[in-house]
Amino acid sequence: MKKIASPLFVLFFFAISCNAQEKNAKAKYKIQQDDQTLLWEITGKNLKKPSFLFGTFHLMCTSDLKFSLGLTNALSSTDILMLELDMDDPAVALGGLAAMNMKNNEKLKDLLSEKDYKKVSDYFNDTLNTPIVWFEKVQPLLLQSMLYTKMISCSNVTSPEQELVKLAKPQRKPVEGLETVQFQASIFNEIPYIKQAQMLLESIDSMAFQKAEFVKMMKTYLEQDLKGLDSLSNDEGLENYRDALIYNRNKNWVDKLSPLMTNKSYFVAVGAGHLNGSQGLIALLRKQGYTLKPVNNKD
Repeated sequence: MKKIASPLFVLFFFAISCNAQEKNAKAKYKIQQDDQTLLWEITGKNLKKPSFLFGTFHLMCTSDLKFSLGLTNALSSTDILMLELDMDDPAVALGGLAAMNMKNNEKLKDLLSEKDYKKVSDYFNDTLNTPIVWFEKVQPLLLQSMLYTKMISCSNVTSPEQELVKLAKPQRKPVEGLETVQFQASIFNEIPYIKQAQMLLESIDSMAFQKAEFVKMMKTYLEQDLKGLDSLSNDEGLENYRDALIYNRNKNWVDKLSPLMTNKSYFVAVGAGHLNGSQGLIALLRKQGYTLKPVNNKD
């Protein structure tokens, strides 16, 4: 069966007390020999202090999300927490609402046949308890993210980004964003809306398969297998848009981070799908002259 594209899969996708964190803040993180990790140390070139790169998964069960001592110490040693979006800014969520809408006043009903629109509408009404009419103008790929509540096997969900912000606050560590929510929403405008609508429909038609894919990807993430994640997120349906969704953003992030890391140390946390591969952040930072070493993220 053809794998259906899922935005969070493509874009990638803790309970540590403050006292425990302060107590262990001076403990050293461990560099390991293999690359089976989501956490990487950035040194070399003109850096005064190491920065760190961490791969996240944007939605997961709270019970699955645990930060290692190495990760908390790495975060404590840096000056600034850098995320894809500034999750500590309430204006981020509010500012993105208008940007989520399709251009030219297009609506989902205009992109699907009457039969297919009814199928989507019934699913949102009956399964998600959310009338689709509330989101008629929202880009279909953004609507698709609402399906993940039915793919995940728990009621209590969170994200590494949210938990990292919680850890950063007691340390009075600033939180910054590599992009704006308006920019992220605009990326999807490059994918034809009719294609987005078809992908939304296909996801609803294949929910059993989607759940199995989600479980497989979560298992691979928890195993910290970057190569495996790269393989699972390599969806043919979005192959023509990977430059816009992944590669161009990676290049922009490296260009933005390079001058910033010269005088300040950053803990950079972005979707794990951005790390691996010849156009991933690890390779791009190395090409810029930085040394990236895998950090033990299990102890």
